[in-house]
Amino acid sequence: MNEKRFSIGDAVRFGWDTMKGNIGFFIALLIVAFLIVNIPGAVGNFASDFPLISFVLILAGMLLSLVVQMGLIKVSLKFSAGIKGKLDDLLSSFNLLLKFIAGSIVYGLIVLGGSLLLFIPGIIWGVKFSLFPYFIVDRELGPIEALKASSQVTAGAKWQLFVFGLVLGLINLAGALVFLVGLFATVPISMVAYARVYRTLAGNEGIFGKGMESGPGEGPDESPKTAPIEGPAGSPQPASSKVPGEDAEVHAD
Repeated sequence: MNEKRFSIGDAVRFGWDTMKGNIGFFIALLIVAFLIVNIPGAVGNFASDFPLISFVLILAGMLLSLVVQMGLIKVSLKFSAGIKGKLDDLLSSFNLLLKFIAGSIVYGLIVLGGSLLLFIPGIIWGVKFSLFPYFIVDRELGPIEALKASSQVTAGAKWQLFVFGLVLGLINLAGALVFLVGLFATVPISMVAYARVYRTLAGNEGIFGKGMESGPGEGPDESPKTAPIEGPAGSPQPASSKVPGEDAEVHAD
């Protein structure tokens, strides 16, 4: 099936427009994320004379990096839905940490197993299940449910997603070549563009989920509290299942 499930150009343009309108926020976001992730490990290395303290600090840094990763996904999801993210979103997903760790382990084993089968299956399965973190953060699904949901929504879009990943990789390579400073622009573009594609694919498959919490003036959160892979027949369309093209873009004046 060669039908296009989403537009790579539209996703990148959405990421570009969002980054341009919120560049100050994204620079602060990436700096804070870098500090949160790296400070515990750096202190742990200095405390190498105290092995237990060093181990605890390094472990804390590793766990915080996963929480921050989920926080960046949450920020991206908010912007993709027309809601401005906040710095405190970075540390707002501790409750999902075990699900995220379990999902990452299973995902890694799947990709590893596929890579051992002449490598190509590893790429295919890697793309097929690549959206599982978004389902964990956005819908609070369990690891297996999130992997199944990713498998469902990426059906017919794996080649597009593979090309999309290459495009984002080239964009970030260009940012890195500009003395790394360009990454302050290209990383937010990639984050928001990928979240945009997730919302498009998830919406196209009719997945109902909890959705993002809305702040004052950001619209009601009327979506159901559970997230089955297929929505019940005759159920009302929740706000979170709208095709992202209908959402307002976020710009800062």
